Amino acid sequence: MDSQLPHIVSELLASYRKVGGINHIDGSNLPSKRAIAVLCEDLLQILFPGFHDQEVVHSDALNEATRNRVDSFSHRLQGEISKSLRLGQPDCPEAKAEKVVLSMLQSFPAIREVLWTDVEAAFEGDPASISFDEIILAYPCLEAIAIQRCAHTLYRQKVPLIPRMMTEWAHSRTGIDIHPGAKIGSHFFIDHGTGVVIGETCVIGSHVKLYHGVTLGAKSFQKDEEGRILKGGQRHPHVENNVTIYPNSTVLGGETVIGENSTIGGNVFLQHTVPANSLVYYEETQLNIVPKKLREPVSVPGGAATVCPGNFGIPEGGLEQWCDWCI
Repeated sequence: MDSQLPHIVSELLASYRKVGGINHIDGSNLPSKRAIAVLCEDLLQILFPGFHDQEVVHSDALNEATRNRVDSFSHRLQGEISKSLRLGQPDCPEAKAEKVVLSMLQSFPAIREVLWTDVEAAFEGDPASISFDEIILAYPCLEAIAIQRCAHTLYRQKVPLIPRMMTEWAHSRTGIDIHPGAKIGSHFFIDHGTGVVIGETCVIGSHVKLYHGVTLGAKSFQKDEEGRILKGGQRHPHVENNVTIYPNSTVLGGETVIGENSTIGGNVFLQHTVPANSLVYYEETQLNIVPKKLREPVSVPGGAATVCPGNFGIPEGGLEQWCDWCI
């Protein structure tokens, strides 16, 4: 293999020259995915002290521990934000990154207050939940929401890359994809969570509950004269207060509004506004449920033997000995 390495490297370098759009060479340093992942872990420790630590956090040491954590977190985040800002502004002063970080740190108490309402919503909305501790430690929705609420503060300050990197870190861990641009009210709960997608311009009110597989997405995209998608604009739905959306339902469109106190049933595909206090569901058009033991044997043409109604062949135990599929 060693003899082939020079040729492989030569071909790879030729690819770098030919396919330049996925290179980042001789440019400013990019934010580090590994550093952002560690910062997200640290963020959860700051927001939920004692829940993401291997050792007990004692109240008499909380002051010093919090000071050290916030100091370390802020300096490392400032370095990554500086990299991000300089992609568009090579001469961006360090003070701008410091201002962004300070604004984020100042938002933490308010974020913690709204996260408390999210924990309450999970406890009240899931009969399987046994404690707040379980929700904080084991529910993927809380982790995804906590990271998104923090990333949203950076998104509002127009920080490139990092907000999306944060929510994609949470997405990879939880299966919940919430864009940092989404505006989400208090008491938000995603039951189970896997496969949920919430788009950038989505607006979600308070006391909203989603189930797994729900998509709040875009219906269509405007294009310019050359057929390229136009960026920006309201593309995703507005979900008002006290709405529940059941599993695998899809709600699309920037003009679509789900009125307050409405319920969207499972497997609904919706592209238009729903008035307040509505129930939206699909009726079952073909669903048969019959007692298995009452099914009649199926005769084989020209013979007295029978075959299994489940198409699993002739029963070995005789005419009345049905297989597991039938009994």
